[in-house]
Amino acid sequence: MRRLAPVTAVLAGALVLAGCGTDSGSGSGSGASRAELSVSGAYMPQPVSDSMAAGFLTVTNKGGTKDELTSVTSDIGEVTAHETVGSAMQEVKDLDVPAHGQLVFKSGGSHLMFEKLKRKPKQGEKVTVKLHFTESGTVTVEMPVKSATYTPKTGH
Repeated sequence: MRRLAPVTAVLAGALVLAGCGTDSGSGSGSGASRAELSVSGAYMPQPVSDSMAAGFLTVTNKGGTKDELTSVTSDIGEVTAHETVGSAMQEVKDLDVPAHGQLVFKSGGSHLMFEKLKRKPKQGEKVTVKLHFTESGTVTVEMPVKSATYTPKTGH
C-alpha cells in the first residue's frame, strides 16, 4: 500500500495541472480568448472643404472577444465617429468590434468625421490616425488621401 501512495500523489498532481490548461472548447491558441484586431481599406477622400473631411476603413477582429472603439485622434484635427441612421447622421461615442466580426466605416454608413482641420490634406498624402480601443489599446493607421470621387474596389 505504501508503494501506491507516491504514484497516487503524482497522478493527482498531474490531474490538477491538466485542469489549469486552456479550455479546448474556446478555440485554438491563446488568441482565441482575446480581441485580435487588424485594419484594412483605410482612405480619406480629398476634402473639398477647408475645415472638414471624412475617413473610411474596416476593423477586423479575428479574436474570440469583442472590443470597443472608444475614440479616434489625428494630428490634423478633431475626429469623431458617426453613424448614418435613415438619412440622418449622428455622432457616436463607442462602437463595438464584435468577436470574429468587423466594424466597417463606409460611405453612406458609419464613418470618421474630421473637423477643424489644421491643414487640408491633398491626394497622395497620408494622414495618421490613432484608433483607441478598450481592450487592444491604440492602433495607428496611415490613411492615404485619395481623389474626392474615389470608390474602393472592395466596396467596403
